[in-house]
Amino acid sequence: MNKIRISAVAYTNTKAFIYGLEHAPIIDKIDLSLDIPSDCAAKVINGQVDIGLMPVAAIPLVPNANIVADYCIGSDGGVNSVFIFSSVPAAEIKTLKLDAHSRTSNNLAKVLLKFYWKQQVEFTTDQSAETDAIVLIGDRTFGKKEDYAYAYDMGEEWKNLTGLPFMYAAWVANKEIDQSFKAELNAALKFGLDHRKEVLESLPVTPNFDLEDYLYHKLQFEVTPDRKKAMELFLRYIEQL
Repeated sequence: MNKIRISAVAYTNTKAFIYGLEHAPIIDKIDLSLDIPSDCAAKVINGQVDIGLMPVAAIPLVPNANIVADYCIGSDGGVNSVFIFSSVPAAEIKTLKLDAHSRTSNNLAKVLLKFYWKQQVEFTTDQSAETDAIVLIGDRTFGKKEDYAYAYDMGEEWKNLTGLPFMYAAWVANKEIDQSFKAELNAALKFGLDHRKEVLESLPVTPNFDLEDYLYHKLQFEVTPDRKKAMELFLRYIEQL
């Protein structure tokens, strides 16, 4: 039997999922690679893998895209790892440096600046550029809020704009996946979430950051009707950028 090729993101927010995949029987049926979000998306789009935990903003670029699991990376309000860090208030941001790691967070920043803060902003991917603000996501944000004059949690700001939770990444396939495999995938992901205590014990202590609060409270992992609604609204916003 050909193994199902899966790409997952190697951030702390996915450690429970990775734990589940590696400690459940499904491990014998998959070829698992760990990537940054943008590479994960590229692999699904290009057919290098069959399934990826990929940024939702890239889903429209996936041929035959379909969400294949009941779990995701989400939040309901602040997530504490997806930020616009700024030297000026949001209503004064004129230049923003995007994060090379994630299409979703970059687009979420653009949506918030245009539709929530009503700003016309110049964006750059030049990491050496001097800008008013930057997008930064994932583990690289841990304990960094105090380093900036303003820290805008984009999960919280999205909730302020829409009243909805958010879905940052979903398990997306580029072809039809057998129902029995989907059931095994869901079981493995649930197993990982049920063992977050073990995951926490394996993580290095991070100064100025509460990992337990992050994994148990800030992050939410279920694909809910409201989270799907938020994803569809977000993709419509992106079309208007």
